[in-house]
Amino acid sequence: MKKKQHTTIILAILLALALSFIFLNNYQKSQQEKQLDIFEQGAQYGYTQTVTQLFQQAITCEPVPIYVQNQTLNLIAVECLQTEE
Repeated sequence: MKKKQHTTIILAILLALALSFIFLNNYQKSQQEKQLDIFEQGAQYGYTQTVTQLFQQAITCEPVPIYVQNQTLNLIAVECLQTEE
């Protein structure tokens, strides 16, 4: 009889540990997904802001300097290069 009680207790403990592991694993996964979603939203916002700012600067017909690492490129809107006849 004692053997059955010990076996039942051990199985209950193992079940609790397994359920705890599954819960913790799912919780961590959901937290990582939330963080990734926030990161992606931030990146998208940054891209949108950059393009908007470039557009706003380019429509002034002034060269817009773009810096990438140690290189610089000046952008200007094509419409600004067209001359009236």
